[in-house]
Amino acid sequence: MTDVIDLLVDRLNGLMPRHGVVLGSGLGSLVEAVRDPIRIPYSELAGFPVSGVSGHAGELVAGHLGDRPVIMLSGRAHYYEKGDARAMRRPIEVLKGLGIRALILTNSAGSLRKDMPPGSVMQITDHINYSGMNPLIGEETDARFVGMTSAYDSDLAHQMQAAAEKVAVPLMRGVYIWFSGPSFETPSEIRMARILGADAVGMSTVPEVILARFCGLRVAAASVITNFGAGMTGAELSHEETKDMAPIGGQRLAAILTEMIANGEHDQS
Repeated sequence: MTDVIDLLVDRLNGLMPRHGVVLGSGLGSLVEAVRDPIRIPYSELAGFPVSGVSGHAGELVAGHLGDRPVIMLSGRAHYYEKGDARAMRRPIEVLKGLGIRALILTNSAGSLRKDMPPGSVMQITDHINYSGMNPLIGEETDARFVGMTSAYDSDLAHQMQAAAEKVAVPLMRGVYIWFSGPSFETPSEIRMARILGADAVGMSTVPEVILARFCGLRVAAASVITNFGAGMTGAELSHEETKDMAPIGGQRLAAILTEMIANGEHDQS
C-alpha cells in the first residue's frame, strides 16, 4: 500500500486534501466541479478495484473545490460484483494514508417515502445492514470491534445541512438500508424495510462506512433518490432508470457538497 501512497503523493504535487468523496452510480459529473483536476485511473493504482458497473468511471480525481483541496473516487466496487464486502478497503486505507480526515459517501437509492420523490437528496443519518455482510470479517485484531453508535459524524452532518440551506437545496434526512443486490428488492421486502424504519434502499455505502470508521475517518453520506421502491408505483425497476435519474438529483447534491467543502468549516481534527 505504501507504494500506492508514494505514487499518489508524487502525482498530487504537494496537494494535501483533508476531504475525500466517493461518487455513486451516475454521479460522476460531480467531478466537473473540481478545479485543475488530476485524474488517475484505478487501473494504475495497485489494489484498487475496477468496477464492472456502468455509470462508475473508476478513477481518482484530485484538485480544488474553491480553495479547498479534495480527492474524489469516481466510482466504487460493490459487494455484489464479486461477493466481497471488502472491495473498497484498499482505496479507503489509501485515502487515510494520504491524510484524509473526513470521508463523504454518495449513492443512488430508492425512496421508501412518498414525500421523497425521485430527484430528492437525502442525508443519511443512520443505516441498517440488512445484507448481514461486513467488510471486517477476517480482520484478526481487536480493531474489528468498531463502534457504530456515531457512525455518521454530527459535525459533518451539521455542515451538510448548513450548506444545503446556503444553496437553497432541500435536504431530506433518513435511514439507509443496505441490500446486497444486484437484483432489486421485491415489494414485500420494501414493505418490510419501511416497517424496520428505513427511508431509502440501496446496494452500497454501508461497507464503506464501516471501513472508514475502522480507519478512524469521520463520515458523512447522502443519497440521490432515483426511484420509488418496488411495489410503490407498480412500475418495474431498472439500472437504466437509476443512471437516467441520478444526474437530476446529482446536480443538487453537487451544489451542497461544493458549498460544504469549499466554504464550510475547516476540519481541525
